[in-house]
Formats: sequence, C-alpha cells, structure tokens
Amino acid sequence: IKCMKNRFESIDQVNNLREIQALRRLSPHEHIISLEEVLYDQPTGRLALVFELMDANLYELIRGRKHYLNTNLIKSYIWQLMKSLDHMHKKGIFHRDIKPENILIESSTDQGRGLKLADFGSCRGIYSKQPYTEYISTRWYRAPECLLTDGYYGPEMDLWGAGCVMFEITSLYPLFPGSNEVDQINRIHKVLGTPNAESLAKFKSKGASHISFDFPPQKGVGIPQLVPHASADSIDLMVKLLKYDASERITAREAMRHPYFKDVREAEAKLAAEAKTTSSSTITGAPSGEAKGASNAASDGSSLVGKNLPSITGTGAHQNQQADAQQKTKQLLQQQAQQQAAYQQQQQQQNYASMKPSGNTYSASIPTTTTISSLPPISSMGAGGTQFSKFAVNSGTSGQKQGDTPNNMMPNN
Repeated sequence: IKCMKNRFESIDQVNNLREIQALRRLSPHEHIISLEEVLYDQPTGRLALVFELMDANLYELIRGRKHYLNTNLIKSYIWQLMKSLDHMHKKGIFHRDIKPENILIESSTDQGRGLKLADFGSCRGIYSKQPYTEYISTRWYRAPECLLTDGYYGPEMDLWGAGCVMFEITSLYPLFPGSNEVDQINRIHKVLGTPNAESLAKFKSKGASHISFDFPPQKGVGIPQLVPHASADSIDLMVKLLKYDASERITAREAMRHPYFKDVREAEAKLAAEAKTTSSSTITGAPSGEAKGASNAASDGSSLVGKNLPSITGTGAHQNQQADAQQKTKQLLQQQAQQQAAYQQQQQQQNYASMKPSGNTYSASIPTTTTISSLPPISSMGAGGTQFSKFAVNSGTSGQKQGDTPNNMMPNN
C-alpha cells in the first residue's frame, strides 16, 4: 500500500494523478505492477494506492550478499526489465526513476523469476514538452543528459538506469555511487572516460548553468575491467546501455534482440509454439478413446448398439427411438412444471405465515439484526470508520475514455 504524502481536494484531482493515469495506460502487463484499488478519504484528502503484493526488490536481493547471483537469473531479470521498458516506451511513457528498489520480484531466493516494474510517481509522457524537471531520478542512476542539461532528456535515461541496475546485480555493488552531482559526473568519467568534443557540444547547447564543462581528459577504466567474471555478451549489452551520448544508447527493443538474450528468445519461441499447438488441438477436437472407436466401427459397417448410441441399421428402428425420446422429454417437462408449481405454493404459504396482523392490514415482520452484507466493505473504510471513496482503477475522468490520456500527462515538471 502506497500512502501519498500530499492531500487531495477532489476525486478529479486524484484521477489526474500522473501515477494513476500511467498505470491505466500500461495495465495489464506481466512485468508492470498492478494497481488493485484507489482509496480516497475526501474529508481529510488522504489517498492510498493498493498494489499487488510482491516479495522483495532487487536491492534486497543483493544486499549483504557474498556470492554472485546465478547468471541465468540475472539474464531472466534483465530480460523481464527490458520487456517492461519496451512496453512502457511504446505506450508513450518513460519512468525516470529506474533503480533496484523500484524493480520488484516475486521471490528473494535464487529460484525467483517473476519481476515487475513499480513506482510510476515520476513518470512522464514521451511527447510532452521539454524541458523537464532537472533533479529527477535517484542520483546514482541518473543519466549524463539529466546531470548536464536543464531538463533536456527523454526515455533514453531509462536505459541508462537499466544498465546501472544490470551492472549492480552482476557485481553486487553500485556502479556510480556519487555523493553529489559533481562527484556523480566525475565517477562516470572515471569509468567511461570524458565525452568527445561532439558530445560535449550537444550538452553545452542545453547545458545546466551550474555545471562547468571544463572536464579534465580521462580515458576511463571501462566496464569490462570492473566485471571480469561476466560473459562477453553481458558486458557488451552493459556497454551499449551505458553510452554517454543518449542518441547512441541502445533501445529496449534493440536490447531484446541482443545476442545476450538468444537462448531466452529461443525458449520463449518454443513455449509459444507449444501453446499454439495445444490450442489448435483443442479447437480441432481430435477423436480419442470411445469416440475414436465409434468412428472406426462406423467406417467398417459394424453395429453401434453396443456402444449405447442410437442404431442406424434400419429406418423403422430409428423412428421408434425418436418417438421414445420425444415421449421421455415430454414427461420430464411435465414433472419439472409440477415441481415448480408446488415450490411456489409452499413459498406463498411461508410468506403468509411470517406476517403479523396490524389492524385490518398485514405487515411483514422485520428482523432486528443487521446482516454483514449490508455493511460497507472493510477496504472502503478508514481509521475510526472514516468512509473512503473507493473507485475502480480504470474509471476515467468525466468525458474521457479509458486509456485516452494525453501524452503530456501532468504539469510540466
């Protein structure tokens, strides 16, 4: 449950909350957290968002760990993260705060597989007007374009964050743990080196006023030196996710086509083919067992009487069987009608018996106890019995269709 710090004056204001709008557009998806309920207490303006329950996040998975994670587990998690980013970017939204704490998993053990992206409180529409908020994203996972410009960045920053996450769950320590913005930039340069003149010129044209671009030249140690135990394909993907220039950074869709995920793609394709084959077999209804035997018997001209099926050896016999069936159906309908009439008569007698005389009229007796079903559900009540306004997640604002959310989803920040 996510309890919002801000107070909201109306349900319309709640409906316009960026996180709710984004989740309406993105759901349902297997790797996006599901918003189950929205609880709003109008007298106090308090708001709570109820999400599906997950077991842990990626930070909790690696915290205090002394041994590297299984390489297949890392690959599975990064694949699922890329699928969530690809879906989100196709829907015109970027997250702006990709970090291990916002990536939830179904199990904190090495056998855990399910992953879902969460916390869309900082997200923005991809096509909304720049500049955006400068101080966005958690510093350690903040892309160079966020650090060096006055809010001129885009969905590429999510891939930078994903690269930092991939490195962290591979190495078990953060890649760029800067203590402030200047230190953050210096740490990036120590690993990747200072950008070339062309890239620096791009940043300077929209540069942040508080940043000096007189960076001392550095070559950078390079990512391969920091994770020598990682596979060549894994390192190559990290390098492409952590390109200094956002225009050179790999997209989520391109990352999913990377050789690093070759076996994952093949496994998913095999599962899809098996599911398609199973579905096709169910639809066509292949004969089996007794039905198959009946089909064979019919083809060789043998009698079907022994199979409890109607005989087709003679026209007269077939007509007699039809007449018997019609007679049995008629009798069954008559029995059902008689039973229904008897039941209705019994109900009328019971209702009459439960009425008490009151003058020249009759009034039905009213039970003095209140049934539980007449009480409001627990989830719609606040502390001390405060009534919450509970509404469906997919309910749009007045005059707005579900999913018809503008790309500039919120005020320009």
